[in-house]
Formats: sequence, C-alpha cells, structure tokens
Amino acid sequence: LAERAVEAGKESGFEVEVFDEKQIEELGMKAFLEVGKGSVHKPRLIVMRYKGNANSDERVGLVGKGLTFDTGGYSLKPSASMDTMKSDMGGAAAVIGTMKALAQNKVEKNVVAVVAACENAISGGSYKPGDIIGSMAGKTIEVLNTDAEGRLALADAITYIVRNEKVSEIIDVATLTGAMMVALGTFTTGVFSNRDEVYSLLEKSCSKYGERIWRMPLDEEFAEDLKSDVADLKHMGGAISAAKFLEIFAEGTPWTHMDIAGTAYNNSSKWYKKGASGVHVRGLYEYCKNR
Repeated sequence: LAERAVEAGKESGFEVEVFDEKQIEELGMKAFLEVGKGSVHKPRLIVMRYKGNANSDERVGLVGKGLTFDTGGYSLKPSASMDTMKSDMGGAAAVIGTMKALAQNKVEKNVVAVVAACENAISGGSYKPGDIIGSMAGKTIEVLNTDAEGRLALADAITYIVRNEKVSEIIDVATLTGAMMVALGTFTTGVFSNRDEVYSLLEKSCSKYGERIWRMPLDEEFAEDLKSDVADLKHMGGAISAAKFLEIFAEGTPWTHMDIAGTAYNNSSKWYKKGASGVHVRGLYEYCKNR
C-alpha cells in the first residue's frame, strides 16, 4: 500500500513520506504498533502532502484506515466475515484517490493525508483482549476486543496529523464498524461531525456525485461507553462509541468521521459495480476544492 501511494504521488504530483516501524515507534504511536505487531508485514505510516496554495496556511487533513487485511486478531472473525477483508483499507484508498484527483486537477488548496497501514493478524506476539496499551496522545487504552482495531490505528494517525502536520480540520474515512452496516445498509455512509458547517458542505459535495451520506448523533452521553476502571479509555462499543473515541484524539480540532463499512465494497447502490466502489473520492475532492 505504501509503495502504491509513492507511485501515485510521482504520477500525480504530490509529496509522499513513508515511515517504517522504527520511525513509527520513535513517534510514540503505540496503539498503531500494537495492532500491527502480530503480522510479518510490518506497519507503515504514509503521509501525503499536496501544496496547491502557497499563499495560505490552511490545510485540510484527511486520515484513512489502512488495514490491508483484518483477521480480527484473537477476537477472530468467522470465516465468512473474513472473505472480503482485503477491503479494510478502503478508507486509505479513498484518501489516496482524493490526493490524486486534487493534484491532477491542480486544485488551489493545501491538503495533507495520513494513512496508518498495517495488518491485523494472529501470532504469539499479537495484542490480546484485556491488554492495556499506550497511544501517541499519551492516553492508556483498555483492549476488550482485538477486532475493534481500526479505531486504535486511527487514533494515533489523528494525533499525528493534529500535532505534527498542524492541519486546520480533519476528515477521517474508515471501514470501521459492522454496526454502521446494520444501521444504514450498503449504499449510505454514516457521518459524525463536531462542526455543522463542515457536515453541510460535505453533504452538498457528496450529493453532487450521488454519494449518499447520513449524519449520525454524537451526544456526550455516548462517552460513558468509553470509561474504563483500569485505563484512561476502553475501546468497545458500536459505531457511535467508536466515533466518540476518535473525537477525543482530535484534541479540539474540527473533526468529521465517515464510516464506510457498508459502502466501500460490494456497494448495492445502482451507481456502483461489485467490488471496490471508490466511494467518496469524488465527494472529498469536491469538498476540498470548495472549502
């Protein structure tokens, strides 16, 4: 995935920096490393920078979930649920595609995209339910289900893009929860946002291309699900709890989360064929162009 991102940057005209596992460790991205340490394929942090407006300090930040395969770890998925888990990097693909579109069309905006790429596999060294792990933000996290790995990788990626890239706002894109598929099916993306104006423009941008999104609640009561007796946070719960978890790591930055679990692959909308849908590349491109 990192190699393909580098190729995309060279082809389209944006900068790509790839961090290996040692550099990721030096950054303190403990949660991200925990997810990937069970695989022989080591994690990569992919940072893409498109500078379309040298006269502006504003930078939109995009974050993509890059789980190149997800077994569920020790909280093992059923075999039938694993068949399409090569698609668990759909969020990463969406932000890489968006960066290509912005660069090729020479959009006069500055955009930074970050992908936490790894594989959630099983080995003697894999993280386990009950573990307490660290994070780049310095928060401890109680692991209760190793198949809720996406929010751990994304948490560190969000911390990185806030602290190291100094973005003005964040949109993260992830095939995050089966609960979202239950709620909205396979042709509508659930979106969580702590800024009304961001959601309004995103909805307008996506609807231009027939990409359906629906705003989900983000009430403070859902933060109760994240309380742990033995750590700062626990990472259990469904789509809304997962979103509340991610919002904490945005550290007050305007933040929006797109859960594409149902729409990224084998989308049942008439607009998409079977397989990878490429959903929200067009909507994110339009959003960045008009922000």
